[in-house]
Amino acid sequence: MRRSARYLSLLAPVAVVLAMSKVHAAWVADPPYDFTDSSRFAWAIGYLVVLVIAAYGAGLPELPRSLRQGAAAAVGALVGAALAVSAVQLLVGDALLPRFVVLGSALILVPVHVGINSLARSGRSRDEDRDRVVLVASDDERDRLLVDLDLAPEQPAGLVAHLVPRAAVGQGDARPLVEIVLAERASVIVLDRSAQADPEVVVQAAGLHEAGIRVRTLVQFYEEWLGKLPVAELERASLFFDIGEIHRARYARIKRLIDLGIGLVGLIPFALSVPLVALADLVANRGPLFYRQPRVGRDGEVFQILKYRSMLPTAPGEPAQPSNWTAVDDPRVTSFGRVLRASHLDELPQVLNIVKGELSVVGPRPEQPRYVAELSATLPFYGMRHLVRPGLTGWAQVKYGYAGDEDDALEKLQYEFFYLRHQGLRFDLRVMGRTVRSVLGSEGRGR
Repeated sequence: MRRSARYLSLLAPVAVVLAMSKVHAAWVADPPYDFTDSSRFAWAIGYLVVLVIAAYGAGLPELPRSLRQGAAAAVGALVGAALAVSAVQLLVGDALLPRFVVLGSALILVPVHVGINSLARSGRSRDEDRDRVVLVASDDERDRLLVDLDLAPEQPAGLVAHLVPRAAVGQGDARPLVEIVLAERASVIVLDRSAQADPEVVVQAAGLHEAGIRVRTLVQFYEEWLGKLPVAELERASLFFDIGEIHRARYARIKRLIDLGIGLVGLIPFALSVPLVALADLVANRGPLFYRQPRVGRDGEVFQILKYRSMLPTAPGEPAQPSNWTAVDDPRVTSFGRVLRASHLDELPQVLNIVKGELSVVGPRPEQPRYVAELSATLPFYGMRHLVRPGLTGWAQVKYGYAGDEDDALEKLQYEFFYLRHQGLRFDLRVMGRTVRSVLGSEGRGR
């Protein structure tokens, strides 16, 4: 049901906008005109793209958990999209997209999206939709997995039972793993490296696999269900091989062309924002307009990242310190800086870094040289994140957000390893879509 709802949420704006445009061209306009042979067609395509982005940003169709939440999200997204397109037409002074199409499509799509949201929530309940997991691993691994399952898994799952490897080995004819899987009606068995090395555990798991129960290593489970790679389970040679396979010249060329296109288009809103931000800075953020900071890029090269300045060097009344980890409620952030950070406008100047080739649109976020030196000394494989060009946004950003200390940096690194292993144009588009949802939803942001 959820997959069908996703497709419908994409197809509905296309069908409604094109149908309303055709109706206006054939029966409402005087004189009638050929809708497909006019600039109105291009405006209609642009409008339906805005409608799709607005709906996705509002979390439709999956995130709203009730009919009321779904209706509120649909109204907010569609009215916002209609107002945005109307404002653009006023600015350019050419209303090529009729009000009949703009407002009519928004009004029709509200109940349509409410219905799609109901479809997404129908069928199996959330509990029934969750994979039931039996974990054979250490107690520490269980504790880490429980935390990750409570965050934002890519596939819903719940831990229904846990066995340490030695407890999964029975005496005589006893088969503890088989018994607990059947008793808990588990759908997935997860084995850590210690469990995989035990022949008795493997024999029991193989029998369950033949009966239709999915069996995964801990690394596989983290990849498929959580979208990350656990550092403790990685083997350096394997990760190098995977990265080498992904780095094909064709992908690199296409990605650079996409980066350049987005960067050049991004120069327009950047240029328009400069006088507005400068004016606001005079009132509530006095000081330099831009903030430059050294960051470590591809192959360890240091470059200067550019942002709108949103914070003071230190919190009021505190002595000057070396650059600190940025916290979500950092006291150094100015009043207007909070607006810049909440809207992500402080990142807009980085389109210049993208055009220059120092940043990509999607990739691991670059860190300061000081942090890179510290983290490289304590986190395994940390330097491997510099095998690719860093990004304006990334998988770790949309999945985890802020890194406030070394533990957070380790968590983000595991998401970055997942990106290194799976990067490609399709995954990059997925990250861009998640970023749009994060920005429009005013969710957490990175440094």
